[in-house]
Amino acid sequence: MTPRSFDREPQRITVAGDGAVLAEKRGHVLLVTLNRPEARNAVNQAVTIGVGEALDYAEDTADVWCVIITGAGDRAFCAGADLKAAAAAAAGELGGEDERLRRWGFAGYVTHHIAKPTIAAVNGFALGGGTEITIASDLAVAADTATFGLPEVKRGIFAGAGGAFRLPRQIPDKIAMEVMLTGEPLSAQRALELGLVNRVVPFDNLLPAAFALADRILANAPVAVQVTKRIAKGITDGTVAAEDADWARSAAEGAFLMATQDAREGMRAFAEKREPRWEGK
Repeated sequence: MTPRSFDREPQRITVAGDGAVLAEKRGHVLLVTLNRPEARNAVNQAVTIGVGEALDYAEDTADVWCVIITGAGDRAFCAGADLKAAAAAAAGELGGEDERLRRWGFAGYVTHHIAKPTIAAVNGFALGGGTEITIASDLAVAADTATFGLPEVKRGIFAGAGGAFRLPRQIPDKIAMEVMLTGEPLSAQRALELGLVNRVVPFDNLLPAAFALADRILANAPVAVQVTKRIAKGITDGTVAAEDADWARSAAEGAFLMATQDAREGMRAFAEKREPRWEGK
């Protein structure tokens, strides 16, 4: 049976980003799609602002009761940060930074705490930032072809969008440490076994399954659901104070790491498509 919300006529919602993010309302559900399939839905500034505006719309619109986030195409949910765009930003080529980017975090999502429940519909590989978006979501449904992981250490960097401290809180600590220290991926089935996702379904059933899960939430009183989420997540005025020290530590350690020779070598080796030569400094 087709989920009721999935079967509703979609209403397009306008967000910034020149089409890098699509948002459509189906009944009480807002579907947000990362729409850069040619770049494996990698996150740049346009994606960040588009997703952030979509979440603000969801939070401010009384008849939006749930959000689903997914990626366009059948290959990738999200390939993490767009390294070309990041390099341009570092070189000052993108102009002044939008203040909202700092407040919303990676992809306009990972520190964008809203009371409406969020569901990640993971349609392909979700390595690095894609896994961090999944971790930041309240629930997750994955296609059986999806892949998860935090491979940043293979490139001399680290999971700076919350993965380094959130993953060990969502799956067993020693498994999380293995995932992060080896950089090796998890299959969708293994992610299900560990509790990283709620469902694994065939690719063609991904969005219907995500909407079916949303419909089970929509059957309940929306304000009660939102209050429950705020209590469970520790959200007060759109922030989670319990994570403040974690983000401060990530920022400090990240600044130290990015100044090392290994971090520069990792990025250089990636660009040159060769194995890195680590020096431990």
